[in-house]
Amino acid sequence: MDSNTHTLVLVRHGQSEDNERELFSGLRDPALTPRGVEEAGSAGTTLRNLGYRFDAAFTSRLRRAQHTLALILEALGQSDLPVHTDAALNERDYGALAGLNKPDARARFGVEQVRTWRKSYDAVPPGGESLAMTEARLWPFFEHTIAPRVLGGGCVLVVAHGNSLRSLLLRLDRIEPRQIEDVNIGTAEILVYRGDPATRTLTRAATIATPAGG
Repeated sequence: MDSNTHTLVLVRHGQSEDNERELFSGLRDPALTPRGVEEAGSAGTTLRNLGYRFDAAFTSRLRRAQHTLALILEALGQSDLPVHTDAALNERDYGALAGLNKPDARARFGVEQVRTWRKSYDAVPPGGESLAMTEARLWPFFEHTIAPRVLGGGCVLVVAHGNSLRSLLLRLDRIEPRQIEDVNIGTAEILVYRGDPATRTLTRAATIATPAGG
């Protein structure tokens, strides 16, 4: 199958200032770090070297994802590609945890409680969203707006966030909710899926880590 047909490429944003400082981000809007900028450019170079040309691009309303997407498209020579932004792709809302240093949060709430809030499927941080809630707001948008483009023969790029992408993987990779705790997506990591129009399914074809400056 042509790499530019029936293809979905998911990319997590590059390292943000909150990632660097070990802060819970959620709906906070930190910028990319210099390393994050390098990671995003490297992801774009990787995709260019693999021969990708995209028909459509989607991202969240948060600048770390938008900047990552812009840098990827620049490396691809596709800066003029129309970009669709939607809050459905935003990171999960961490509520009262947003802006807290992760070690400090563990000291305050307990290691196990913080791990549960971060990694489990249905635990809800105070005032925030569980992964299940993130999935509930994101999947309908994906199913009705993004998936039809892929299954119709397009090559679609989505740049989003660690947890918003994890919520997609629950269904794309057919992961049981109890197993999602072990799933992590690195900054600027690339996940490639191929669509099968006959079965209306998407299947993981490749996972590509993107080192800064690589």
